[in-house]
Amino acid sequence: MLEVLVPGPLTSVQDLGRPGYRALGVPIAGAADADALRVANLLVGNPEQAAGLEFTLSGPVLRFSGPRVIALTGGDLDASIDGEPVPGWRPVALAAGSELRIGRVVLGARGYLAISGGVNVKPVLGSRSTDLRCGFGGLHGRALRAGDRLPLGRQESARGRSLRRKRAAAQRRFLAASWWVAATGDLRGEVAWLHVLPGPDIAALDPRVLRVLRSGTWIVSRDSDRMGLRFEGPEVPRVVVPEQISAAVLPGTVQLTPDGRPILLGVDAQTTGGYPRIAQVIRADLGRAMQLKPGDRVRPVLVDDQAAEGVRRLRTRELERMRFAIATRLAED
Repeated sequence: MLEVLVPGPLTSVQDLGRPGYRALGVPIAGAADADALRVANLLVGNPEQAAGLEFTLSGPVLRFSGPRVIALTGGDLDASIDGEPVPGWRPVALAAGSELRIGRVVLGARGYLAISGGVNVKPVLGSRSTDLRCGFGGLHGRALRAGDRLPLGRQESARGRSLRRKRAAAQRRFLAASWWVAATGDLRGEVAWLHVLPGPDIAALDPRVLRVLRSGTWIVSRDSDRMGLRFEGPEVPRVVVPEQISAAVLPGTVQLTPDGRPILLGVDAQTTGGYPRIAQVIRADLGRAMQLKPGDRVRPVLVDDQAAEGVRRLRTRELERMRFAIATRLAED
């Protein structure tokens, strides 16, 4: 059992989402940075789709009723047990009764906690992820609150058993593995670069809109969440939006509102929209996009289908190498 002592500003149960229901108007939801959750689960010996916790800007304080192995991934963050720092991107064995305090996300917007056995809330439409907008999934369809108690699954995997034994033998509150993996996304730098494809409605707009989109530097607005990121930045030519039937949109779709402020739709986004679709962030960059926080600066890089496929293959190879490296180290421990 996992007890929530302090929930943090926005902590929720998330897995890899519930694809296949968008035709019914149900968002995919799931982890905003899916690869970060995948890696966290791999580090503790879980299936990649197991449910964990996602937290935004600052994390929760949690108490574990029994010994577990955890991993923290996502943005760079401060975490501690009994005042001693807990490192990220590696397995960490905890003793029963441990209180994990996750502080501010220093770099990036979101962090992830995977727990051996996974968070075992009841699945809804095949997923344990919390749909905050529709109010179902996770724990009662909402963000976590103080006093919540989350059921955890059985630790069936032999992976991590050696680390648990070493911690018990050393009589320590926690013991981190001596090895780690690199973060899945490079969040450093003054400006984040996102690869985008031209949107289906761009040709119907003033050509100057595309030029501004390609050359401008955009700033993430405070009016941003899991549904989407709103941007402020260069002055966009006044857009006269013709009346049109709502069309399908996806996580990563960039819409242009009449006031000239683009919106990048996130994992909790609606399934249709009426604003012009001027761009589409490629799927390989969506997790990085959802790690942007208010005040971060963004430059879009316009690419074609071939270039987008090249980026996808590169990221897929990186994740495959990480899977192999983690499996090898866990087998040796």
